[in-house]
Amino acid sequence: MSLFIAKLAVSIFVVLGLSLLAERAGPRVAGVLSGYPLGTAILLFFIAIEQGVPFARESAVYALPGLIATLAFLYAYYLASRAVEHHALWVQMPVASLASFVAFVFVSWLGQLVTFTLFEAAGALLIAMCVSIFLFRAIENVSIAQRVRITRSIVAIRAAIAALIVVAISGAAAIIGPRWAGLFAGFPVTLYPMILILHFSYGIAPVHTVIRNFPRGMGALLIYIVSVCFTYPQFGAGVGTLLAFGAATLYLVGYSSVVWWRSRALVQNGH
Repeated sequence: MSLFIAKLAVSIFVVLGLSLLAERAGPRVAGVLSGYPLGTAILLFFIAIEQGVPFARESAVYALPGLIATLAFLYAYYLASRAVEHHALWVQMPVASLASFVAFVFVSWLGQLVTFTLFEAAGALLIAMCVSIFLFRAIENVSIAQRVRITRSIVAIRAAIAALIVVAISGAAAIIGPRWAGLFAGFPVTLYPMILILHFSYGIAPVHTVIRNFPRGMGALLIYIVSVCFTYPQFGAGVGTLLAFGAATLYLVGYSSVVWWRSRALVQNGH
């Protein structure tokens, strides 16, 4: 029971924090930080606690192609939401969600048919990230002009979506096996609820901005998962998680510094 409560508490905290960040710092920043290993880290940690480190290590390898499925999820959401953008919101969100779930399951199914080594999976994800950045390059970066007041009902919806996804995937790990558990660990546990909230509150433009910037921050996820494959067997789930987070944080700080430096250089040059 205490483990169940821990899953709820951690997932709720992360989703609420990311959603608030999107509103205050803007969807562009939230899109990059969504690549931080939040949902994946939660799932792999609880899988390790419940199923053991060897199970979690194999799941981590398949979390990498699971992230390719996440990119397919986002691309499908983008295409579907554009196709129905002139329809009512109650049409846009279910259609885009259905298309994205179909894309995620299909790509995940393809992924579990292949026997990946860690470095093969990492290489495949790197290629997918580059392709996604190219496909999303035409999406315009927008900001949220007027924030919706955070009510108790909005908080409850955010919390419920996150908790249900984390509990369902981690709880089913023993039944579906390490490959499927790893693939589903790549599911955008924290990103998808945020997308729904942004779509409902502000329309599709901020959602597309988040989608555009997500692949650019995925290096942190890649580094985190590769690190877990080495740190979990050596140090266990607790210390291994902290060390992997440290490696991912170094990447994200470095990436953010490069982006800031380039933006400053463009401003100074008058572009």
